[in-house]
Amino acid sequence: MFLYIILSNDALRPIEMSYVTEQILQSLLEARVRKGFSQRDLSARSGVPQSHISKIESGGVDLRISSLISLARVLDLELLVAPKKSIPAIKSIIRSSQGISDEGEAMSPAYQLEEDDDD
Repeated sequence: MFLYIILSNDALRPIEMSYVTEQILQSLLEARVRKGFSQRDLSARSGVPQSHISKIESGGVDLRISSLISLARVLDLELLVAPKKSIPAIKSIIRSSQGISDEGEAMSPAYQLEEDDDD
């Protein structure tokens, strides 16, 4: 799983930046829940205080890069800074690695080994 940060030569307007921040915060929260960690568990594993994790997830505090990296590592996420033009290709690769087509449908394998019924 990746967190993407999209860099552009254009200056981001505050509305766009808050949207990007919301996406990152939502990704962190979803990853924590998917791993079955409470905020306290994540705190113990990452070294980021639980109260700070709570503020991060609620958008009550600016997320520092050092905290983002610490949390992402514990949640098996990789922080990726990529050129904006590469994002569609990156998203497509991630979806296919998760077995999801570009249309959002589950993909079946291109081949499947037959089970032997030698009973």
